[in-house]
Amino acid sequence: MYVKAIKILWVDDEIDLLRPHIIFLEGKDYIVDTCNNATEAIDMVRNTHYDLILLDENMPGMSGLEALSEIKAIDLTLPIVMITKSEEEDIMDEAIGGHISDYLIKPVNPKQILLSIKKNTDKRRLVSEKTTSAYQSRFSQLGMEINDCRSLEDWKQVYKKLVFWELELAGIEDSGMDEVLKMQKSEANNLFARFVKKNYLDWINSESNDKPLFSPNVFRDKVFPLLDKGEKVVFVLIDNLRVDQWQIIYPIISDYFMMKDDDMYCSILPTATQYARNAMFAGLMPLDIQKHYPELWINEDEDSSKNIHEEELLALHLKRKYRDVKFNYEKVNSKKTGSKIIDNLSTLLDSQLNVFVYNFVDMLSHARTESEMIRELANDEAAYRSLTASWFEHSQLLELIRKLSEQNIKLIISTDHGAIRVQNSVKVVGDRQTNTNLRYKQGRNLNYNPKEVFEVTKPSQACLPQMNMSSSYIFATGEDFLAYPNNYNYYSSYYKNTFQHGGISLEEMLIPLITLSPKKK
Repeated sequence: MYVKAIKILWVDDEIDLLRPHIIFLEGKDYIVDTCNNATEAIDMVRNTHYDLILLDENMPGMSGLEALSEIKAIDLTLPIVMITKSEEEDIMDEAIGGHISDYLIKPVNPKQILLSIKKNTDKRRLVSEKTTSAYQSRFSQLGMEINDCRSLEDWKQVYKKLVFWELELAGIEDSGMDEVLKMQKSEANNLFARFVKKNYLDWINSESNDKPLFSPNVFRDKVFPLLDKGEKVVFVLIDNLRVDQWQIIYPIISDYFMMKDDDMYCSILPTATQYARNAMFAGLMPLDIQKHYPELWINEDEDSSKNIHEEELLALHLKRKYRDVKFNYEKVNSKKTGSKIIDNLSTLLDSQLNVFVYNFVDMLSHARTESEMIRELANDEAAYRSLTASWFEHSQLLELIRKLSEQNIKLIISTDHGAIRVQNSVKVVGDRQTNTNLRYKQGRNLNYNPKEVFEVTKPSQACLPQMNMSSSYIFATGEDFLAYPNNYNYYSSYYKNTFQHGGISLEEMLIPLITLSPKKK
């Protein structure tokens, strides 16, 4: 692979004495230009592209620090390594404040210089080569682990590894490895779908304490034990948050909170807000909500928000489980609501439990489908994560987390489901009452290829409501999405590469459930 020669400008009033160092660097295939004063150096930077500047701090006439600001005005991104005899802290502070890339104390030896150059010019290439090599060496082992998964816990561990490599390979120069990982992840999702098809109904209907943690038992297993100890709990649900997105925002949160429990749980099917989030807050499967609280369950064919009763469902859940605790619930859909929470935080924390639902990531997912501009901004998985991180860094949620870190509380961050970027359209025919979701369908007389979906012909077996006696559910798997034959080619093209939820995939079903404690001040 061709690697462009690195061009360096070394500025020092005693440059002739550094000739052995320059010969050493040229022997490593670096191109080194030299000059002995800052004024000439600035002219050379204006007229020639350099990959790095080695700049002496103490020179007659214009000093290195003065030259630093001039050079940065020409090219803010140009790496500058300051070299000085002085160990005075104020000089170091001034140089670092001027955005230097490194700081070396004279006398310097050639290896020090080489290390600094590599760190500032070759880092990306070296990291890419190292990461690519590491993934290549783990590829076969990871493939065997995918094939050997026998439990949901096995799948959690495999999914964590896939996410780790996805983040490691994101943005490296060797895009070939990124494509290999996509294929490996796609194969994992196909095998995971088979695993879910085989086990899901047994899990849902099992009375065993060893069955996987699903949406209805999140509060039972993670929130109630803390309340029973007298802890104050803030539960933040970020709608549609995937494990990779959590990994991107956690380093920001780690400045304020330390992780006590890094877990995943399994969303119920359909992995959609109407079902999964209502089940979580109610502590019941959707069919049981419909049976016990029919006035609080909104059917697919009803023209109303499907999540308008979350607070009531949570209140009934607490009462049913004999948790007589004062709680607050707030859904954050606007800046005004987010500000109100922050302004009233001290009053809100008088309650033992606070539950806040933030919908931004879900809104981003839908906007990416509907808006060409958002599609351009989030044109792949890495860009989608980047938009999530950018939102979080400037969000009221982060401001809330900062303020919560000053309190004696436990913070739980979770979600109701994830999303997958779909690629392949699958034909399905339904009547007018069939819902419009692309990853699952509920309706009468559904016509489809059973080999292409997970079918639940008796909804009660999956603890799901049915609108009439002949209703059934089907779920898309892997990277598929469900499309009607009418205008099939148009919709196949329109929805390809969009983020959808409701079906069966690692991204949608295995989702973050994190417990954190404030860092001690």
